[in-house]
Amino acid sequence: MTAGSPVRWGIIGTANIARAQFLPGLREAGGMAEAVAGRDAARTERYASENGISRAVTGYQALIDDPAIDVLYLALPNSMHAEWTLRALAAGKPVLCEKPLCGTLVDAYRVLDAARDSGVLLWEAFVFPFHPQLERVRKLVADGAIGELMEIKSNFHFQLSSPGNIRYSRELQGGALNDVGCYPIRLAAELFGAAHQAAWAGANWGGEDVDVDTWGVLEYPGGRRLHLSCGMGRSYDTFSTLEGTTGRIHITNPFHPGARDSYQLVAPRSEPVSYPATAGEASFTAAIRHINAVLRGEEEPRLLAVGTALGTARALHDLSESFTARR
Repeated sequence: MTAGSPVRWGIIGTANIARAQFLPGLREAGGMAEAVAGRDAARTERYASENGISRAVTGYQALIDDPAIDVLYLALPNSMHAEWTLRALAAGKPVLCEKPLCGTLVDAYRVLDAARDSGVLLWEAFVFPFHPQLERVRKLVADGAIGELMEIKSNFHFQLSSPGNIRYSRELQGGALNDVGCYPIRLAAELFGAAHQAAWAGANWGGEDVDVDTWGVLEYPGGRRLHLSCGMGRSYDTFSTLEGTTGRIHITNPFHPGARDSYQLVAPRSEPVSYPATAGEASFTAAIRHINAVLRGEEEPRLLAVGTALGTARALHDLSESFTARR
C-alpha cells in the first residue's frame, strides 16, 4: 500500500463488539469497512446494511481470500480465534484478533508461532495500550509521581442478561476470566513489564459450566501484585487503582474510556489532581489509526501479538487452573 491510500477492512463475524466498538473507531480512524463475513447470508446482509459496511460475504474463508481486503478484524467466539487467525495468516492477511487471542494456552502458542514464522502482522485487540490515557498514566508512574508501583487493583464487571449469550458457553471458551478478566492482566503487563511468578484464583460457576464471577491474584517480581475481580453479573465497573509507595492513581476506566471518565493522582500532603481520560475519541480509534498507518508504510508496527500476547495467555491459563482446582 502507498501513503494516503484507504485501508480496506474486512470483518469476520457479526458480533456486537464490532458494531459497538470497532466500527465507530474505524470511522474516526479513516479506514474503510469494505466487507463483513458471516455464515448466514440473510443475517450478514442485514448486518452490513445496518452498519454501513459496503458488502456482505457468506463464509469466512471467502473474505480471507478476497483480494479487495487489506486487513481483517476477527470478532468470533474465543474457540474459533485460533482456526481463523491461522487461516488468515496462511493467506498473508494482517489480523486484528479480538481478545483473548485464543481461549487456551496451547492454541496461543500455535497462533503466535505461525505469526512469527510467517512474518504476517497480528495484533490482539487490547486497544487501551494505544490510548493516550495509558501513555499519560505510564509517564506519571515513570516520573515517580506515586513512588514505586507495587500493587494494581483492577475490576471489570458487567451485567449479562441473556442466558443464551456465547460468554456462558464452555464449548465456545467463554467465562468471565477469558472475556474481561484478561483486561486487568494486560494492564499489569503494561505497567509491571514482567511476567508473573505465581497465580491464585477463585470463581463462582454458572451458565454452561463457566466462571461467571472470578477473583484472583498474580504475583510479580519484587513483591508486586495484581488483584483482579471480574464477572458477568453486576453493573458495569472498570475502576482500577495503581498503588505506589508514596501515592496512588485512580482510573475510572483504563480499558475503554469515555467522555465522562477520568484518572486521579492522589499523593500525601497534596490535593488530589484529576485529569480527563479522553479527548472524545472511540476507544478503538488510536489502535486502528496505527494499524492503518503501518499498512500504508507510514509507521513501524507496535504492540504486535508476538511480543505481547503470550504473557496474558499464560496468566489466563494459570488463573484458570487455580480456580478449577478449587471447585
